[in-house]
Amino acid sequence: MIKLIADSTCDLSQEIVERYNIGLVPLNIEIEGVNYRDKVDITSDQFFERLPAMKELPKTGAPSPDAYLTLIEEAMVEGYTDFLCICMSSGTSATYQAAEIARDSFYETHEETDVKIQVIDSWSMSHGSGWLILKSAQLLEEGYTFEELVAFNETHKRRVKHFLCVDDLHNLTKSGRISNAGAFIGSLLHVKPIMSMKDTKGAIVAKVRGTNKALKYYVDEFQKRYDPEWTNFIIIGYSNDQSIAKELKDRIMMKTSFLGDIFIMQMGVAVGTHVGLGGVSLFFMEKQTM
Repeated sequence: MIKLIADSTCDLSQEIVERYNIGLVPLNIEIEGVNYRDKVDITSDQFFERLPAMKELPKTGAPSPDAYLTLIEEAMVEGYTDFLCICMSSGTSATYQAAEIARDSFYETHEETDVKIQVIDSWSMSHGSGWLILKSAQLLEEGYTFEELVAFNETHKRRVKHFLCVDDLHNLTKSGRISNAGAFIGSLLHVKPIMSMKDTKGAIVAKVRGTNKALKYYVDEFQKRYDPEWTNFIIIGYSNDQSIAKELKDRIMMKTSFLGDIFIMQMGVAVGTHVGLGGVSLFFMEKQTM
């Protein structure tokens, strides 16, 4: 049996995690001197409610290799023999490295084993890796083998498109995602930077003024870019304001040709630490570029 494993930054809903029995390894969060496990000891709603009063941004840390090993060994008792672990981008976290260490450690202590463990660097953050995991779960239901799932992820992971914009630039500035000058000008002029992933790291790809223009940019770019062969669903993420995500969903349904599923899912604490309040994101697979 094949077990899908993810870290908590995939930000998939609990419904999806339970439906496909996805193994989740939580990131570690230190908030005002207290340690938490993402999505285990603190919920997203609890975090975003506390965020405005925090004097310092929380510190995020990758899971330990032992956390992965424990999950694998527990799943083996349930009969799982093959493990596909899809991690957030190696350019933004040590989570991928922790999973690799866990894999190597497993094989050092299980020299004669038929168990397969494959670790994938998703090149994605948040629902970007979540998109790959959910797609892998669907393909597994369709009968894909372990090797076919690995090949799918390695072949197509760079085509999972990210868009992210925020209402408040404060957290992005503190975490080094944009400059202090950029934050000041953005706040003064109500400019929203729209970010995407480039070479495993976040990068600003556009700047628009106001939420309405940001959502229009999302819809226009989605209609031009999405690959109808692979994009049977999209994920809209949000930090604390679900109404913006719902508005984006409505616009996509009314103004594009997309007829697949549209999932709205909240960002977790680890991702929310850097995104802050008012964040909205969009994830899908874009067309193959020549």
